[in-house]
Amino acid sequence: MSLELWAFIIALILDAVLILMIVWHIIAFDELKTDFKNPVDLCNNLNPLILPEYGIHLFFCFFFLVDGQIFALLINLPVIIYNIYRYANRPFMTGPGLYDPTTVMNSTELAKHQKEGWAKLIFFILCFFYYLYRQDDLCTSFAKLYFLKIDE
Repeated sequence: MSLELWAFIIALILDAVLILMIVWHIIAFDELKTDFKNPVDLCNNLNPLILPEYGIHLFFCFFFLVDGQIFALLINLPVIIYNIYRYANRPFMTGPGLYDPTTVMNSTELAKHQKEGWAKLIFFILCFFYYLYRQDDLCTSFAKLYFLKIDE
């Protein structure tokens, strides 16, 4: 199996993990909005997930870069740039993370975080289906090439 196929298999699995992490973010902000959770608990739960989310995304984008999958890398590049921008401009904090308990309850901040979560969820779901298509296409072409000896 080629590196190209492995890149899309890894991206497919890790993209599913990212979808679950983003769903966790959306649920957490909805709980905050409906007063089921306080801001300190929300920040304590979500801040440790920020760097793993960014790391997972960069990890499979690195495979795209190594394999030369320019289109897959280009569709992920805006989200990578946005994540770097968000982390560089985060509130002053002693630990890793993006969410400050004193400002997260602000209605504009809460709405911004919810919109960001939904946008990332849509993006990662679309990417999931693209990676699934590419992985299936590559598996089919390898099967035809190596296992199905079709005389032409």
